[in-house]
Amino acid sequence: MIRLALWLLGALLLAGIVHLTTVLLLPRMATQDAYARVSAIAPVNAVIPVPPPTPDKAVMPFMDPAFQVSVCRYDLSRGPLKFSVPISQAYTSVSFYTRSDVAYYAINDRAAGRRVIELDLMTAAQRAELPENEEITAADRLIVASPTTTGLIVIRALASEAGWVPAVRSALAAAQCRPQ
Repeated sequence: MIRLALWLLGALLLAGIVHLTTVLLLPRMATQDAYARVSAIAPVNAVIPVPPPTPDKAVMPFMDPAFQVSVCRYDLSRGPLKFSVPISQAYTSVSFYTRSDVAYYAINDRAAGRRVIELDLMTAAQRAELPENEEITAADRLIVASPTTTGLIVIRALASEAGWVPAVRSALAAAQCRPQ
């Protein structure tokens, strides 16, 4: 009886190790992550609208049909980016992701406190090279430090009614993601 219990315990321990290893390694081995899907439709350092999701196909995972979405696939190897997006009538959010789909910063229209979300995106090394200007305060200039040189900026704007879709799309069309 003890021998059977030890075999069962060993089998459960081995199954647990295999399960944890699989769960931790599969996301790193996936070839069709959000960055790869967006790379097929988006040029570097430009904002483009993402097609709305259909039951058969969605460019990015977990897209909500009530939101209009645009993305900027950025590359900071040549220098920092200047990012701006006007906020829409209902709700606008901006999320920043690394190449490996790790979210590292997010801001919405309520937190921005203005009619436009404006910020500078750069790596920590590029931030360290900036000269200190005592006249420019942190409130005047929002700087986001990216942990990697490549990644995605995802802009979501709520269109809670069908009549708001054109206005939301025009707000997203005015978004800019350009080198400084």
